[in-house]
Amino acid sequence: MYSALPYAFGQVMIEIPHIFIQAVIYGAIVYAMIGFEWTAAKFFWYLFFMYFTLLYFTFYGMMAVAVTPNHNVAAIVSSAFYGIWNLFSGFIVPRTRISVWWRWYYWIFPVAWTLYGLVASQFGDIQDKLETDQRVEDTSSKKYEKSIMIPINL
Repeated sequence: MYSALPYAFGQVMIEIPHIFIQAVIYGAIVYAMIGFEWTAAKFFWYLFFMYFTLLYFTFYGMMAVAVTPNHNVAAIVSSAFYGIWNLFSGFIVPRTRISVWWRWYYWIFPVAWTLYGLVASQFGDIQDKLETDQRVEDTSSKKYEKSIMIPINL
């Protein structure tokens, strides 16, 4: 019969402009709500990362539906993968705290690249120093690290 490739290609081509419109509307609203600096370069970098983030999540969902027998199984499989993506993205567990033999997961998951790109594009040029001698790292690790780790270690 017919190949599934033209159908899949058609689905991809339909999603590209639709996701672009989504990214522009979502990006303009959320960028203003977050309060990022309004420069053209930073705004377009934000739109770039949001567009490709929406693309890879949409295409992953399309792939999950295509390779599973029905949408219920696809939802279960997708939720497991989304959990792994978020766990190794560097947001829940920072890259430096991931064990060396698992660190390669950080580099292959797209969410990590999105977070890195968003942080680098929005805050990479800031050279301000804090007025106190304290660093954010010192404050957060002393206050929260022990309170989080105690219940986990029990």
